[in-house]
Amino acid sequence: MKRFFTLEYWQDDNWFVGKLKEIPGVFSQGKTIEELKENIIDAYHMMLAESNVEEEHADIKHIELGVEV
Repeated sequence: MKRFFTLEYWQDDNWFVGKLKEIPGVFSQGKTIEELKENIIDAYHMMLAESNVEEEHADIKHIELGVEV
């Protein structure tokens, strides 16, 4: 299955820096736009792998946290 996301990016000195708009916390960089695309896909896959590791631990607890903005 293929999912589509919005890559928001900007230039910082000689780097293209970006994030996936729909997935908080997935950031990366590259010397070219193509390298940034490859790296952001890798970062997304690493985030998925990390979330799968957490699911394997039955003792993980969650609480709802309210933050005033």
